[in-house]
Amino acid sequence: MRLGLAANRRHHASADAALFRWLRASGAGLRELGIGLHAVGRTYDAIVRHRAFDGYPGLVRYPYGREGGLMKLVAEVVGLGEGRTLDGAVYLIDPVDPSSIFPEAVALKRQCVIQGKPFLSTVASARDWVESERIHAGFAPDAGADALHAFEAQTLALIAHDAMKPQMLEFADRHFELLSRFGARIATGTTGQRLNELAWRRGWPQDQPWAQRFQSGPLGGDAQIADRVLDGRCQRAVFFEDPHVARQHEADIQLLERAVTTVTDTVACLTSPAVAERWAQAAARRAAMP
Repeated sequence: MRLGLAANRRHHASADAALFRWLRASGAGLRELGIGLHAVGRTYDAIVRHRAFDGYPGLVRYPYGREGGLMKLVAEVVGLGEGRTLDGAVYLIDPVDPSSIFPEAVALKRQCVIQGKPFLSTVASARDWVESERIHAGFAPDAGADALHAFEAQTLALIAHDAMKPQMLEFADRHFELLSRFGARIATGTTGQRLNELAWRRGWPQDQPWAQRFQSGPLGGDAQIADRVLDGRCQRAVFFEDPHVARQHEADIQLLERAVTTVTDTVACLTSPAVAERWAQAAARRAAMP
């Protein structure tokens, strides 16, 4: 398995930066799984400079961003044949870094979503993904990841654009027991209403909403959820985005995404049905382990 790897400057500028917090937390799991890290120039240089992954044969250097390194990651997420296909990308984003909205950065996320591959833009997301893959590979749970799976103390945001609402409902129906373990669930208007109707059909008390509804996305629901994220009142987001449709409230969607990356250590985000499905299967399996 191969992951593209990039981090904005702030996230690799010091030994305590986000990139190194993730590598310290997930390094053992990355080695267990034998995951290749295909790192863009400055990110690779920082890892070597801080001796964060000494002796790891799966660490591969790509050109600097200005020389096309991030563009190569995008092409390899799409797939260029044997040895040049990535299984996803870790891109630790500083939301105030202008490079985070360069075309190649936006395209990296978009192609991960289109291809159904993980796009991991926060420390929590990347940490959570490694643990999920460990569980799928048959390893025992890592106690260091227990906090990510303490769902009863977490709030889950469920967000789906219009074309993706049926898939969100199918996902919620398939994993209803798992999602019901969360301390609370929140959603934008129409998605929240349909999720509540699903829950009531499944026996959830009729006088209690399964998901707290905010405004619809175009009317500010994304901003309301972003506020929860920034205040530490939402710890996980399942975000089914339709990458093929131009949206009138694009700025609101970007605001929510920026909020998630602002609190990089505390919010895990799942960005497509395929990625969310794999996470849910691993989470259920982990909960059943002794």
